[in-house]
Amino acid sequence: MTSVATPAVTPAPAPAPAARADAAGISLKDIARAHDVRFLLATFVDMTGKPCAKLVPVEAADQLEGGAMGFAGYAAGLIGQNPQDADLIAVPDLASFTPVPFIKEGLAIVHCDPHVDGKPWPYAPRVILKNALARLADHGMQAKVGAEVEYFLVNRNDDGTLSTADTRDDSPRPCYDARGVTRMYEHLASISTAMNSLGWGNYANDHEDAAGQFEQNFNYADALTTADRVISLRYILNILAEQRGMTATFMPKPFTDRTGTGLHFHLSLWSGAEALFPAAGGADDDGRGLGLSGLAYSFIGGILDHAPALQAFLAPTVNSYKRTGATTSSSGATWSPRKASFGGNDRTHMIRVPDNNRIELRSGDGSANPYLAIAAAIAAGLDGVESSADPGMPSGPGESKPDAHFLPATLLHAVEALRRDPVVLASLSGDPEIGLYYANAKEEEFLSWHNQVSDWEIRTYLTSI
Repeated sequence: MTSVATPAVTPAPAPAPAARADAAGISLKDIARAHDVRFLLATFVDMTGKPCAKLVPVEAADQLEGGAMGFAGYAAGLIGQNPQDADLIAVPDLASFTPVPFIKEGLAIVHCDPHVDGKPWPYAPRVILKNALARLADHGMQAKVGAEVEYFLVNRNDDGTLSTADTRDDSPRPCYDARGVTRMYEHLASISTAMNSLGWGNYANDHEDAAGQFEQNFNYADALTTADRVISLRYILNILAEQRGMTATFMPKPFTDRTGTGLHFHLSLWSGAEALFPAAGGADDDGRGLGLSGLAYSFIGGILDHAPALQAFLAPTVNSYKRTGATTSSSGATWSPRKASFGGNDRTHMIRVPDNNRIELRSGDGSANPYLAIAAAIAAGLDGVESSADPGMPSGPGESKPDAHFLPATLLHAVEALRRDPVVLASLSGDPEIGLYYANAKEEEFLSWHNQVSDWEIRTYLTSI
């Protein structure tokens, strides 16, 4: 729940020896050996966000870089392939090289773009985001993104139930509790140290609103870098929590009576070094009072217009809608919007405007794939820019307009909204067929859950007649 601050000047990233590796003719093997790396996790994610990887010895780094590492795409997960299809070839992005000696000495992650038959695979999430950013670049703009990664630390009991890893963390309102943070000091400090060693700029580590829930923040960056970092951080959190006998989960709603887990994105558009969201020279913004440019309001308007369909990517699981549908929690608030509203520094809105440099998109949850979520949000916002959408006056604290879209009640509702929305449906590499593939998979996921008989049904219906 920390507010991701937007500095007046874009922060300079920490030295990244791979950043200009290709231009300098430096190989992946050279970079790895310069960091005493012995093994590389050649990583990509499927559409669900599952990290897929091969462990590649540094001696084979040239083969990885040369396109010799194939994956059976159908086996990897939801990524648009059938068993008979040609391999996905992992093509490493050297600028994403990330040493992780705090996981295993001599280990590094390198994010890869899956290719098929020599071309970027349009179903691959990282490729999808790069295509969205290329379309944005055609308009002379770039996106910068900050992300708030929330998660629970839990243990799974012998009977299958979950319990908070810190057994003393049982307050109904534990947010920011100094004692809870202190009891988890070793875990939180190890994650903070890891992020700072990578130059990410960790600046806050919070106990979140629910017992067992935490958030660890890092500086914003360009959209692709931030999405890569979200994937890397989830992996780091999972492994370091496991090493301490805990499970880090990004499940949106693991506990019925507690606040759910969000993945909030702070978005801004730029033209080179020029920030495009602030009103020029502090000009009046038609009395709306948020200090935003016309372009920013149109971007907001696009997101609000397409909000129901966007939720298929921002809240992509059955469990997501236990979070967005919640009316309260043990703390008294859900921190999850139910309507597509926007306003000022107010966390009840889908779009919060904490200052005139950025907007915060608050309807995403911990299960969101950052590549797809950012790509779809950019497509929706860009549609608003192209059509000069006008979101009208901002809503007041805790308010929304009568005609504001309700966010979908279930994953199936979100899928139906996605199928009806040609802009968001085509946000995945510009191809509506890819959007339909995703929608069909998510409908199947919903029906798989729906076809299971739950304890609630037994309790409610067994002797009801």
